[in-house]
Amino acid sequence: MTPYLVGVRYYLPEMIRSNEDLVAINPGWNAEKIYRKTGIRCRRIADEGQTACDLGYEAARCLIQELAVDRARIDALLFCTQSPDYHLPTTACLLQDRLGLPTSCGAFDFNLGCSGFTYGLWIARSLIKAGSAKTILLVVADTYSKYCDPHDLATATLFGDAGAAALISSSPSGGFAVVGESVVGTDGRGAGNLIVRAGGARATGSSSLRGEHEGAISKTGTDAHLFMNGAEIFSFTLGAIPSGVQRLLDQLALRWDQIDLFLMHQANRFILESLRDTMKIAPEKLPIDLEDCGNTVSASIPIVMRRCQERGLFKAGQHCVLVGFGVGYSWAMTELTIIEGA
Repeated sequence: MTPYLVGVRYYLPEMIRSNEDLVAINPGWNAEKIYRKTGIRCRRIADEGQTACDLGYEAARCLIQELAVDRARIDALLFCTQSPDYHLPTTACLLQDRLGLPTSCGAFDFNLGCSGFTYGLWIARSLIKAGSAKTILLVVADTYSKYCDPHDLATATLFGDAGAAALISSSPSGGFAVVGESVVGTDGRGAGNLIVRAGGARATGSSSLRGEHEGAISKTGTDAHLFMNGAEIFSFTLGAIPSGVQRLLDQLALRWDQIDLFLMHQANRFILESLRDTMKIAPEKLPIDLEDCGNTVSASIPIVMRRCQERGLFKAGQHCVLVGFGVGYSWAMTELTIIEGA
């Protein structure tokens, strides 16, 4: 069976944290300098009691309503998050109930960050091709802001919160793209360069200063905060992503100039412009769109997809490559072929 992407929606929380807000609590920082390097002027932040499940629910609810989906026909719910409501039960079970999906619906979480949406498409495509599911709801959401030390320049300036949802179906009815081949990759040697050390079974405490760890950037945060080695993340990205995309193109027997849009994880402007230069991609083929929401982790690709769709950038017959990459290290590239009705 052929898997079709029927639609995508996203949801941003109401609270806004601007560069000026960050400067107010970090007087040595400069709002315009943050924007020039990151491409971000503000980011959306979940309220204290608002979770990734809440953000994912709103995105999924809006998608189901917009597409007039018969909930009884959804037979799989995939939820990607690194900020679950609980260690157990799986958040997908909570979403299944809140969304009113049938009890015959399979539901599970998978823990991935910025590659989560493209990994999710890989999983959904595989389930449909195998005949194991016909209608799949893929939901991604993260609240990284809850992990960020507000005085850590490396993380507080980047990450925002969001949820997104996509419907993948074996029926072409209403679909705007065929979900094509994927290439995935993993290099766990980079795990320590983007990590929240506390909270899991290996490190249950949160009292040790992050500054004790080699390469730490913030001296104020604890192991319960997100630690990021930006230089190593940058080096990984420029090494793994061009070769990963080339692998996908070889698999598809397509040339670089046959790809109409490269929709990449919106990490920050500096990384995306560097990838443009390294991969010799024209600016109009690799949109950068994170000024008003920041790096939204697993939701960033569906956000840029929806905005491209609203701007009329999708045309029938186009080949698009979605590129997710980040924490893990983990990466996944997926090809979409746009069809009529985009």
